[in-house]
Amino acid sequence: MDTLSYRTVSANSATVQKEWIVVDAKGEILGRLASQIAKILRGKHKPYFTPHVDCGDNVIVINADKIRLTGKKMTDKEYVRHTGYPGGQRFATPREILAKQPHKVVEMAVKGMLPKNRLGRSIFTNLHVYAGAEHPHAAQQPKEIKF
Repeated sequence: MDTLSYRTVSANSATVQKEWIVVDAKGEILGRLASQIAKILRGKHKPYFTPHVDCGDNVIVINADKIRLTGKKMTDKEYVRHTGYPGGQRFATPREILAKQPHKVVEMAVKGMLPKNRLGRSIFTNLHVYAGAEHPHAAQQPKEIKF
């Protein structure tokens, strides 16, 4: 009798097909957009997802300065960092960060949704965030995705 046999496919760096994807952040809510980007970066949208392999795509985010936050988060949310010196704790709101470095808000949101290990740090290098509508990755022929 002829039966179907299904085998578990385990991807590795040689068998993964990486693509380039453009995401327009104009008018999108930060957390909802960041979770979708993290899913694409991790590779969870692919049928051959393997947890210990970087099998995600490269993501280009444009218009990061036009991102939305719901409620009073633009003024009430605080990002905390430390300089490393005594008394060096610094606080910033999303409004302050968007004024100086608009790409940082999206980067921090996505980075928080990735694994906290070597794999997560290497996956994070596949994210490219730009404040304006232009990006220098036209040669990679990225596909545009709407969420």
